Amino acid sequence: MPCEHDGIYLAVASTSAIYLLCLQAQGDEAIKTIIDANPGVTEPGNLKFIQLDLLDLESVKAAAATFAKQEAKLDVLWNNAGMGACRVAADERTVQGFEPMVGMHCIATLLFTTLLLPQLQAAGAARVLWLASQLIDEDAPLNGVDFDKLDSGFVPYVKDTNSALIKNYTMSKAGTWFTGREFARRHEKDGIMSVILNPGNLKTNTWEGSPALVTRFFHTFVTYDAIYGAYTELYAGLSPELTMEKHNGVYVIPWGRIHPDEKFVSHEACGRGRAYAKKLDEWYERQWKLYV
Repeated sequence: MPCEHDGIYLAVASTSAIYLLCLQAQGDEAIKTIIDANPGVTEPGNLKFIQLDLLDLESVKAAAATFAKQEAKLDVLWNNAGMGACRVAADERTVQGFEPMVGMHCIATLLFTTLLLPQLQAAGAARVLWLASQLIDEDAPLNGVDFDKLDSGFVPYVKDTNSALIKNYTMSKAGTWFTGREFARRHEKDGIMSVILNPGNLKTNTWEGSPALVTRFFHTFVTYDAIYGAYTELYAGLSPELTMEKHNGVYVIPWGRIHPDEKFVSHEACGRGRAYAKKLDEWYERQWKLYV
């Protein structure tokens, strides 16, 4: 499984199918890579591709509808798709005019998940995974999200463009964390477990657009091969150690561990921040109602 920023993954146990949702070229390449890397598999599962562009809500709706036509149930949803901070231009917007980090990681991802609720509910014991980031701890705005900057982003307010883009990214990832906690609260009754995870510092295309010296330093001293992030995601999505009773809304860290201070994590996102997360999700929902 490729790691962050390559696509969304859907696992369907009844048909042994894994769906990869991303741009056409990425999907074809990823499926070929997986098949070529496992030539000795005698009973392969089904790898299927659905085109998805999270920068366009019309594409989000179409992808969800395509999946719904093929499957009645969805067991695990890995909300893995996204984009690194410096891969967008300072003035770039989504098709519907949103700041791209919030538009992709938050608005479009929550919409896609919401559209798949019937299939998740039908599974009986499903999981939804939300990818956060280590950068939340290092560079997110105060309280994780600045509501005044959700629409515009930080580019007009921070002189250094790269710093502004990174702050947009970290705010969107903090928003993803809040959404994961709010989703856990909203859908526990449906038997859907919500898991937030930090996949780790990885050698992936999230670094594209970053200064070459910065990328070289991190890849030499800090980052790990992308497969380690896949270990984190597989643990969060499939491990029997995680149960609805004890771990709904849990925060998983590399390379497949529960955050050691989960009481603090829960307090920040679900205690004082519960109304904050609810307010944030309601803001996202207002944005897409014009198009859905």
